[in-house]
Amino acid sequence: MEKNKHDANPGEVNDKMKWVHDSSLDHRRRVPLRTSTGSWKASLFIIAIEFSERLSYFGIATSLVLYLTKVIHQDLKTAVKNVNYWSGVTTLMPLFGGFLADAYLGRYTTVIASCIIYLMGLVVLCLSWFLPGLKPCDHSNMCSEPRRIHEVVFFLAMYLISIGTGGHKPSLESFGADQFDDNHAEERRQKMSFFNWWNCGLCSGLILGVTLIVYVQDHVNWGVADIILTCVMAFSLLIFLIGRSSYRYRAPTGSPFTPMLQVLVAAISKRKLPYPSNPTQLYEVSKSEGNRERFLAHTKKLKFLDKAAILENDGNLAQKQSPWKLATVTKVEEMKLIINMIPIWVFTLPFGVCASQTTTFFIKQGAIMDRKIGNGFEIPPPSIFTLAAIGMIISVTVYDKLLVPVLRRLTGNERGMNILQRIGFGMLFSVITMIVAALVEKKRLQVVDMNGPLKGSLSMSVFWLAPQFLIIGFGDGFALVGLQEYFYDQVPDSMRSLGIALYLSVLGAASFLSSLLIIIVDQVTTKSGKSWFGKDLNSSRLDKFYCLLAIMTGLNLFVFVFFAREYSYKNVQKVAVADCYEGKSDDGGAEIMV
Repeated sequence: MEKNKHDANPGEVNDKMKWVHDSSLDHRRRVPLRTSTGSWKASLFIIAIEFSERLSYFGIATSLVLYLTKVIHQDLKTAVKNVNYWSGVTTLMPLFGGFLADAYLGRYTTVIASCIIYLMGLVVLCLSWFLPGLKPCDHSNMCSEPRRIHEVVFFLAMYLISIGTGGHKPSLESFGADQFDDNHAEERRQKMSFFNWWNCGLCSGLILGVTLIVYVQDHVNWGVADIILTCVMAFSLLIFLIGRSSYRYRAPTGSPFTPMLQVLVAAISKRKLPYPSNPTQLYEVSKSEGNRERFLAHTKKLKFLDKAAILENDGNLAQKQSPWKLATVTKVEEMKLIINMIPIWVFTLPFGVCASQTTTFFIKQGAIMDRKIGNGFEIPPPSIFTLAAIGMIISVTVYDKLLVPVLRRLTGNERGMNILQRIGFGMLFSVITMIVAALVEKKRLQVVDMNGPLKGSLSMSVFWLAPQFLIIGFGDGFALVGLQEYFYDQVPDSMRSLGIALYLSVLGAASFLSSLLIIIVDQVTTKSGKSWFGKDLNSSRLDKFYCLLAIMTGLNLFVFVFFAREYSYKNVQKVAVADCYEGKSDDGGAEIMV
């Protein structure tokens, strides 16, 4: 409900563009002033804290398989499964965090709360290394049987970080995208670039995490690296708080699942009613009653749900009917959006399975290869992941600065190419990655056969892995960024944190799926002779596993293309900014009652 202190001056036409009318508020709970809030001036503060979080996450995640095998002394198969479990939980927790942000807490509050939990996890991680009673060993950090208490506290810290990430990731990215007004042409184009540059900031944190932080882990100790991560995270939280006055905020709207359930109940209760001859007869509130919400145009798919918007009585009594008996066209279309997303979510899982190999088997391969550069300097194994980040930065930059302008002129599409087309190109890169990875691993096993198990593949340079890391990085620049934009843009406006969580859940579910696939392949190949997953890489056949992933992802790509071609994108009824202008208050803003 809106309340203005003064009516707008009809003569101030240019003044109408100064205010943002997309249901967002400023830090004083008023209509935001465009020149002093949002856009890049606000999103830079938000990207800064994302840089810090990704620095911490990748500094920990890319080294986790090495920590579990070297410090906790788990075998490779167990360590990889534990990494996948942790990655899965970390990327599925945002479903809960995104729900809380959209429904009850708001995105800004959720970011702050989750950062505090994240910091708690980092502090516990530090304590697990430095407190005498929690250290891995009594006298030396190199021991054959680390203390059980250290293992328990270590995993406690790791899962606190998972919980923190669960609120941080969906809320922060959607909060950053909220700083751009979809009803303003220039800001709408800036939002399309936001996801590209968001991922450049993400990759910058990633690169520093897998170089500087991993170097400290490898050459000093893990505890000092944890202290650095804790300090950087605390400092970035302070920076985020400093930007408070420049942000645009969205008030939580209650559970987003209730309106969808109402649509379903209303449609079922009216299932015997005839479908109206003209879709314009379906119920929709007037724009003056819409409380600045965006309206969705009617689509012809899933017509059964349209029955929820059929008026049974006099249209004048529509507003008095229960929402469990009558839904608006916009609510029906929002339900359709979620249903249409299900096959897209399912058929992007194989891409996530391929991506999960980069932080497990790819890193472990690098650990047993020649990593020396120049005068004896040895690259830490997780630092090889830098190549994937570099590939992603190159891909995003080329796409945003070169491809999009050209494609806009050729296709007339404001985005350059459709979001699902972008995701499809990224999935194609993942197929190529698995083929290249299989060929490189086959070559490595041949070197092991030639040099014997003792010397193994140490005569083979780690840069043989460079092509597969670069190619998966190129693919991430298309698929991962496309998935972020898709799940943010195509969900109902009230579910955008949950939308980012759905994108992350692709990676989380894929991590669990990867572990399940390893278990199944291990059992099947063991029964048929020799397991593809031995006690170490030299006794394993990862080349065959990568070939299997390439075949599965390739076949899946054909199915994905079919659903992408049939997909109907969100159709918003555009409203010009000037047409939804509201009067100014005495202090320069329109007051909002929330």
